[in-house]
Amino acid sequence: MNNELNVALVPSEIDPPENLPPPGSPDIDIARAVTPRPVIEVAAERLGLLPHALIPYGHYKAKIDMAQLDVSHQRGQLVLVTAMTPTTAGEGKTTTSIGLSDGLNALGVKSTVCLREPSLGPCFGMKGGAAGGGRSQAIPMEDLNLHFNGDFHAITVAHNLLVSLIDNHIHWGNELGLDPRRICWRRVMDLNERALRNIVCGLGGTAHGVPRESGFDITVASEIMAVLCLAEGPKDLQNRLGEMIIGRRRDGSVVTVRELGADGAMTVLLKEAMMPNLIQSLEHNPVLVHGGPFANIAHGCSSLMATRAALALSDVVVTEAGFGADLGAEKFINIKCRLAGLSPDAVVLVCTVRALKMQGGIERQALDQPNVAAVEAGLANLLRHIQNIQQFGLIPLVAINRFPSDSDEELAVIQQCCLASGARVVSADHWARGSEGALDMAAAVLDLLQQPPPNVTPLYSNDMPLDEKIHTVATQIYGAGEVHFSASALSQLDDIHQLGFGHLPVCIAKTPYSFSSEPGVLGAPVNHALPVREVRLMAGAGFVVVICGDIMTMPGLPRHPAALDIRLDEHGEITGLF
Repeated sequence: MNNELNVALVPSEIDPPENLPPPGSPDIDIARAVTPRPVIEVAAERLGLLPHALIPYGHYKAKIDMAQLDVSHQRGQLVLVTAMTPTTAGEGKTTTSIGLSDGLNALGVKSTVCLREPSLGPCFGMKGGAAGGGRSQAIPMEDLNLHFNGDFHAITVAHNLLVSLIDNHIHWGNELGLDPRRICWRRVMDLNERALRNIVCGLGGTAHGVPRESGFDITVASEIMAVLCLAEGPKDLQNRLGEMIIGRRRDGSVVTVRELGADGAMTVLLKEAMMPNLIQSLEHNPVLVHGGPFANIAHGCSSLMATRAALALSDVVVTEAGFGADLGAEKFINIKCRLAGLSPDAVVLVCTVRALKMQGGIERQALDQPNVAAVEAGLANLLRHIQNIQQFGLIPLVAINRFPSDSDEELAVIQQCCLASGARVVSADHWARGSEGALDMAAAVLDLLQQPPPNVTPLYSNDMPLDEKIHTVATQIYGAGEVHFSASALSQLDDIHQLGFGHLPVCIAKTPYSFSSEPGVLGAPVNHALPVREVRLMAGAGFVVVICGDIMTMPGLPRHPAALDIRLDEHGEITGLF
């Protein structure tokens, strides 16, 4: 990586949009107030891409044809944006990622931000979309949050095509000898639906298949999503798809997608979905959005292909990892970077005064009231994340994502705590002011990037047994005192080792709202037990999923889903979407 960026640290000629609605206006109103530039112009001026390297999806969105790029020369430096433990107050990880990239571009640095795609499950459920917020958004935000360029639909169809081919193979004689009781390939859909978590299919007689138990996961939990996000290109994608395990024979031997012969058709369905998507920020800087595995049930990172493309086309690449650093950053380094040979050059850890107050035990309705004591009580959570990042050999830059209600006294307490812990800290106002409010944060990141490259080290080695890898993450990242494995989980771990996959990294699926397995436990709990109830091998993706506590791979909807507030008005415009 280049550690000698030539920048003047003065604002460039790229000016923030004018005449935007005031801060605090609905995100969708702010997004609509900006007219996007044609995506071909953004690609040419910001990335140096010629039109033949793009597959436009209308005027403002495009796929990047990776066959037209030479990604062997990675000129850029990689900045990971992560966060403290999430709360309902919001931390603004995506908002900060976009604001940081805009700030870097405003300082004359060619920067691209790489984000994950939103799932319709959270969009219609509780969490909302993933386009950022305030004056640090990606546009067109409605398109991004609803269907986008069809990638999730392609993954869903490819996944369920495999289900159809499995059942069809059994119906027509079962030449591979699949045991219907031991098929592990479930169905998926890109919505929250608790009633479909466990089903019985094949009822109605011999003409309708073989009765068996199955179930649904959400599309972002599909192994195909993980495979797409970790593949290096079409050939690697098909190879990984072929290595996925769909079930067992009666003698216990595994059956793969390649043996069934489904990998070719599945790759065809993913032909365009594997290409990164290019859109823009409110300030017309490049935003690559590709892939969307959740960090609480998957590895939580955007696609490797998008990262490779951005590193080849930009001086600095800003990317985010899902939820808090205990999940997203840990998996980014231990899984994505390990498998891809990448290493972050800097880490930005996002926090807010509001979230710290919630970690300190304050109810949401009281967050706008100054409360230094509550901030101090919540700092244990932020400190744990700082220490966790330091374990990897990185010095985090804590970015305080400012809200209008933050007091100077509250900000001062956070700054003192971060400096005492050995972290750098900066206050950023990108939500309200766009790149102008992100200049100090961008300058601080550039200073980190001009230091000698950090020696980033994963927490565990490949040859460590799987149970020890799980114990290492649980104790060193979550603060757990012990790990409780169910009898079935222990059997599954032993089986994975017997199959020769003990060298794979572990991807822990747990609640994102606490260091423990209990979402209501705030702060930085210690000496708790991490309960492991199930272990799933994802041979194609290249990791082992460890399911802990009550976490579900098919979420349910809240009491009042966001979908109930989304509609078209009399002018045909979408309302209720954030």
